[in-house]
This record gives sequence, C-alpha cells and structure tokens, in this order.
Amino acid sequence: MIRLQSLLDEIRACTTCVDVLPEGPRPIVQAGATARVVLIGQAPGRAVHRSGIAWDDPSGRRLRSWLGLTDRQFYDRHAVAIVPMGFCYPGTRPSGDLPPRPECAPQWHERLFAELPDDRLVLLIGAHAQARYLPEREATLTATVRKWASHLPDTAVLPHPSPRNSRWLAANPWFESDAVPAIRARVAEVIGGDSE
Repeated sequence: MIRLQSLLDEIRACTTCVDVLPEGPRPIVQAGATARVVLIGQAPGRAVHRSGIAWDDPSGRRLRSWLGLTDRQFYDRHAVAIVPMGFCYPGTRPSGDLPPRPECAPQWHERLFAELPDDRLVLLIGAHAQARYLPEREATLTATVRKWASHLPDTAVLPHPSPRNSRWLAANPWFESDAVPAIRARVAEVIGGDSE
C-alpha cells in the first residue's frame, strides 16, 4: 500500500507535458491496492480538470448508470481504479477534446497495474484504450464493441459515454439493451455486491 501511494503521489506531481497542456498539468487518477474494477478511459475533460474529480461530468453520470454504480461505489478507490490513457486534460479541437497525451500510458500504466490485483475486470472505454489494450480489436469501435461478449469476463469494451455519442447509441440500441446489463452484472460480481 505504501508503494502504491508513493506511485500515485509521483503521478499526481508529474509535469512531463507541462509545455503542451493548455491549462497546465493536473493528473487525475484513482486507485487502491484492492481495486478489482479498472476503468481505462481517454483523458479528463475540461470540467474534470477544473474539479479534480474523475468522470465528474455528464459522461461520468452516464458511465455510472451503465455500470450500475452509485457515486459512493464509483469513487471508492478500494473497489474501482480510474486510470485514463492520459492523466491530464489535453485541450480541445473543433470536434471535441484532443486525444490523450501519448506520454502517459507508457510512463505510468505498467507500474500502476503492477500494484493492482491480478484478478480484475478491465473496462476499455473508447477507441484510445481499446487501441492500446485490445490488439485483437476490430477495424472500427462499433465492430469491436459489438463483440463485447467475447471479451468478458476479464475485459469489457464500451464506447465513450460522452453526450457527443448519443447519435451512436441511438444507432446501436443493442449496446444498452444487451451489453450494458451483462457488463453491469459483471461489475457487481467483481466488486462483491449488487449494483444499483
């Protein structure tokens, strides 16, 4: 536990990308030594950067709904680790946020995952996480997520829960009708209680 806390302190003090981050570094990460649900998303958005709380935005509310977790459950570092591909807000472009900074995952992920339980459920949220951690993924995010059942019980693949993806969700109703209940059940099983 001391080693994990030391690593988290090191991550939170990181300034590797200070010269290219529009609002400066503010690494957002959550982890505890017993966290068996690991969320790997994209990078914090502007609202999360300003609050300092992971997934503290409409995307996070949708994600918690998909997972069947209350705020208390979701922010329990002993149950849920939140490890984005990029720990800091990368800035925006006309179509949304910029991609996560490429320095983060190679610099921190392996060391951080080594401190977490081996018996864990990894949720790969969005194309960036799937590109790094799912080498057998399909050509598109839709095709990858459509094969959600083949990745369980150890991995769950999800689209990004951003409100910008509402059109994708409307075009792919199978995700919320079929995949979400199965993923929610697996999350509940892993954290050792009923999700809500």
